[in-house]
Amino acid sequence: MLRSIVSVLILFSAFLSFPLTLLHAQHSLPKQETLEVVVTKIVKEKKLHIDNRTNIQQIIEARVIKGSIQGKTIVIGNEDMPLVNQRRYEVGDRLLVSATKNGNNTDSFFVLDYVRRDILLLLFGIFLLATLLIGKKHGARSLLGMIYSFFIIFSFILPQIANGAPPVFVAIIGSLLIAPVTFYISHGFNKKTTIAFCSTMISIVITGVLAAIVLDIGKFSGFSSEEAGFIESMRPGKIHIQGLLLAGIIISVIGILDDVTVSQAAIVYELQEHAKHLSPKELYRNAMNVGKDHIASVVNTLILVYTGASLPLLLLFLDASLPFSELINYEIIAEEIVKTLVSSIGLIIAVPITTLLASYFASTSSFKERTYIT
Repeated sequence: MLRSIVSVLILFSAFLSFPLTLLHAQHSLPKQETLEVVVTKIVKEKKLHIDNRTNIQQIIEARVIKGSIQGKTIVIGNEDMPLVNQRRYEVGDRLLVSATKNGNNTDSFFVLDYVRRDILLLLFGIFLLATLLIGKKHGARSLLGMIYSFFIIFSFILPQIANGAPPVFVAIIGSLLIAPVTFYISHGFNKKTTIAFCSTMISIVITGVLAAIVLDIGKFSGFSSEEAGFIESMRPGKIHIQGLLLAGIIISVIGILDDVTVSQAAIVYELQEHAKHLSPKELYRNAMNVGKDHIASVVNTLILVYTGASLPLLLLFLDASLPFSELINYEIIAEEIVKTLVSSIGLIIAVPITTLLASYFASTSSFKERTYIT
């Protein structure tokens, strides 16, 4: 069974790579393209001190290593472009450069960013190595689940939303496609995984309903981020931005619930294995003693993760010296609070739901654990 799933995933990856290859082939435009260059010389450099900030103005010489003019040397300057965070480029830096053909048949170049592909690939390689060496076959299964999740996200969820489908409906369907496959691939075909999957689906429904109610009562528009405004300007009226916010909460909760429900179900079955005399009620009570610690650690982790992701935003409002009662009313802040609290509530309710289901089935003789893949 597992081999069949792996084969299907390989085919999915092949189908996914096909449209991406076509997209890459059609990327270059007649009048504008993105080049990769390596800096070979600093022609000119000047420092400007403006409002306690130092801006670096440079003229650099670079060799094109990827693009239609590969091998040629170009000159790039930023003297007329004062930026908030102007970087200082050095010889050997690899950069992404926008090349534009002007009306008078001249070219203009502008540095977009650094080329970070190599360090990302190295980090991903370390991640793969650590997962396989430490997790072994379970780590390999989790990687397959990750590949499948990315496939569903990029081949179904994102295209459907971009084409105007209701984001919440798409997120729910996507969740139903992602959760069972990733759960069973990562944790095996057994009763514990089934209980964890069912508990996750119940918790997602409750979390989604709660999030929808809060977003509606709180009059959240979903336009607090620049990305939402950019999407609306590109596709005016085609994508329901508030629904997109709710869909994001639903999808993000799936991964968190995976850890919570599987761990809690495993705790119940481990207790039942070593104390077969326990009744469902006793098993539930003992497992919840562990589950409470699980709740405390996971919720704290979740809050720190959201806080870390929002540090620049929090610093911005902190410097504004606004009272807390006013600060939390701004949608850009309130949106992060809703994401954190709704996700935390989903985690909390998942623990007793999972424990209740697992305690019942683990302690009932007619539902003995039978593992198909270990």
